Amino acid sequence: MPVFNVFEFGAAGNGEQNDAPAIQSAINTCHAAGGGVVILPAGKVFKSGWIELKSNVELFLERGAILLASDRYADFENPYLRELNQSLDDERYIMTSERNLKMAFITAHDAENISITGGGTIDGNGRAYIAEDLPHIYRMKPDRPWTLFLIGVKNLSLKDIAIRDGALWTVRLSGCSDVIINAIRIYNDMKLPNSDGIDLDCCQNVRISDCFLAGGDDTICVKSTPGFTRYGTSENITVSGCTLVSTSSALVIGAEVRSTIRDLVFESCVIRSSHRGLSLNLTMGGSIENVIFSNIVMETRLFHDDWWGRGEPIYIKATPWTEFEDTGVIRNIRFSNIIAHSENGVLIYGWKPGLIDNIQFENVHIEISKWTKWPGGQLDLRPSRGPNNGYDHSIRHHPTSGFQFHNAGTVILRNCQVTWSGDLPDYFRHALQYHHIDQLVVDNFVGEAAFPERYPAIAED
Repeated sequence: MPVFNVFEFGAAGNGEQNDAPAIQSAINTCHAAGGGVVILPAGKVFKSGWIELKSNVELFLERGAILLASDRYADFENPYLRELNQSLDDERYIMTSERNLKMAFITAHDAENISITGGGTIDGNGRAYIAEDLPHIYRMKPDRPWTLFLIGVKNLSLKDIAIRDGALWTVRLSGCSDVIINAIRIYNDMKLPNSDGIDLDCCQNVRISDCFLAGGDDTICVKSTPGFTRYGTSENITVSGCTLVSTSSALVIGAEVRSTIRDLVFESCVIRSSHRGLSLNLTMGGSIENVIFSNIVMETRLFHDDWWGRGEPIYIKATPWTEFEDTGVIRNIRFSNIIAHSENGVLIYGWKPGLIDNIQFENVHIEISKWTKWPGGQLDLRPSRGPNNGYDHSIRHHPTSGFQFHNAGTVILRNCQVTWSGDLPDYFRHALQYHHIDQLVVDNFVGEAAFPERYPAIAED
């Protein structure tokens, strides 16, 4: 296979010169030759602005090589993204991820047979885009680059690389198909907002396995954003064998769901020290259906209000984000063989009846205790439509129960258990609390109220 060393195209590898022209020249030459491998040699730092991968090119970072995103806005001038951004100039998208499509570090669009491999590191240089360091979160500069933003790529592989300090979503795949992501590591700053690990947006036939992902927002998120539904929906996706840590949510579907997301499997994962564990957050007119979560161990805790979540191990919510549309439906969702230690309970919440149906929990054990300093007894439905159809920033007071259901069709609990431990705050309540459930099936449910002398184990509002 032809090999193209970036030093032969003028790269300095000194961490100061913008090596993007040299790297891009190597990529273009490799592509023109019919394909091959572009190598970034070990032991060097290749500072770079925007680069575009092309069909039949493997970008190989040798162990010890660092590909570092530039800290200069001018180095990310990208005509394709600028045109794409202008095409989405519509007020309906202002609350979605399309609000910033201006800058990206590593891109590709409408290409095929692309790989990024090797034991080296891609550094998104998120630290260069921090405007203010607050105690629990950074305030970021208005514009910052996506680390990887690949659009319409077929037959894509990401293997063995490490990615650190993403300035925005770290691996964003929009409209990609036949994707393998294996044994990558993402180490993002836990205070940096929107530093998602992997975002799958209108993608099909994706396999993610054996990864470690840590960062200040969703670690793995499946979406269908308004700007990319021309590529179809997100479907046929599996995630297995991953360890996840998040200041917000770990395994997520939503919040942007413009077209139906379906046929997903998440299994054999460990979630540690996250603000929310498994999240289905429906805010748009698409739907979420046919999803399995199984064999998962997790720990979820409370944290600062700047981050979405309230320590829920499992969160299923359907509320509209803006006044422009209602939501679709969430249906046919299965949770099995799950052990969670958390500061909150499982939540199902539909803003009206008819939006959530056929949810099943089997062999789900929730242990609830209070160990952080942050206030509990609250309900976080962000993002959702607020008063006068504005954006709702509110966090509402609400007692904590092991399982809490509000507005759903059929919900089944089979062989599930709720336990309470430690010093119990007064807002801890029932093992199961429900309101407006069409059909509730409870089979071999084990659990009592946090204070059985005051509250029943199971309560209907």
